[in-house]
Amino acid sequence: MIYPRVVVTGLGTVNAAALDVPAFCRALQAGRCGIRPITVFDTAGFRTRNGGQVQPFSPRALVPPPFSLKRMSRADLMAMGAALEALTDAGLYPVPDDLRAGMGVVIGGGAGGMLECEAVYRDVVLGTDRGAAYSRFASFCCASSADRIASHLGLMGPKTTFMTACSSGATAIGFARDLVRANRAPVVICGGAEPLCRITFGAFNALQAVDPETCRPFDKHRQGLSLGEGAAVLILESLSHARRRGARVYGEVLGYGISCDAHHMTVPDPEGAGAVLAMRRALEDAGVSAEAVDYINAHGTATPANDAAETRGIKSLFGRRAYEIPVSSTKAMTGHTLGAAGAIEGVVSLLAIRHGFVPPTIHLRTPDPECDLDYVSEGARTAELQVVLSNSFAFGGNNTAVVFGKVAE
Repeated sequence: MIYPRVVVTGLGTVNAAALDVPAFCRALQAGRCGIRPITVFDTAGFRTRNGGQVQPFSPRALVPPPFSLKRMSRADLMAMGAALEALTDAGLYPVPDDLRAGMGVVIGGGAGGMLECEAVYRDVVLGTDRGAAYSRFASFCCASSADRIASHLGLMGPKTTFMTACSSGATAIGFARDLVRANRAPVVICGGAEPLCRITFGAFNALQAVDPETCRPFDKHRQGLSLGEGAAVLILESLSHARRRGARVYGEVLGYGISCDAHHMTVPDPEGAGAVLAMRRALEDAGVSAEAVDYINAHGTATPANDAAETRGIKSLFGRRAYEIPVSSTKAMTGHTLGAAGAIEGVVSLLAIRHGFVPPTIHLRTPDPECDLDYVSEGARTAELQVVLSNSFAFGGNNTAVVFGKVAE
């Protein structure tokens, strides 16, 4: 069977480093850090008070009229804002009437409306709730973001939510690509959204998995990740569909791979066995060799266990060529956005392909002898990229790798 080529024609994002895609591209090239003191809730008493918070956070800037903001969580607002930017970028907003019945929505996430749930619980405990708890709980579910996008835009195609921790956004991209390849949807809105909330922040602090200041991926003195929030959305359609309507193409989703470590709930396999499987399966699905990869956007969380395991996994798969491939982690700029991370880093990969650069791993000062690859620590590097591999490795050993490629004009 001959499958259609699936390309990306629109991008949207809101994150700690930038509030839209053009600003994000500039931030990546400049190595701008968006990690700063968190203000969305009180962080007193925690190991760290910093994170990748979206600032300023303006609901109406994200979701303008005529859309209602009623019962939309912070995650919903970011997802909707990114979707509107991506659709506009793709030349598909307002959504054409002939696409509404088939256009799909696939969103990855995690905490969903947990921040709003925490506020309700606080008011109930303090006795300050005025009977509005039901309406304020309306968007607590992680699936709400996909629901809001579809309902607000009147879309009746396939709609799915993935919740596989830090690989959710990447898996959403892969599944959306499958929908287009199988002619299940002419166009799919896909990506991820994740808010900061007390429960997530408290859990990672309790695990002592966060850096007290800012994360330093692959650095010898790294102490953990920096949590972040944000959303990213990609518009996927077949290459033939995109060319018929004269759309700009950022790149192609060549393939993806999924695996499970089957090792531990919060610690990756030390040798990166599950990561190797996901990367190998992604390359096989894409039909490209390991020699063809020009850049790896690493999962790179800056935890001692993850960075060492991912480095071993890359070496295992790529052999001696591992030392020739530029690798970087952009989480030092955005924070680790969990369910949105794979989608945000999908945007990073496509911007790198289109604009010809490799973003840097900022804050990397003292190389770890165990992490001895080319981590692009000197600043953004000019490079002509044909094939990019983006890694997302999650708690529970939920691994997803996505391969993006350049499309000839």
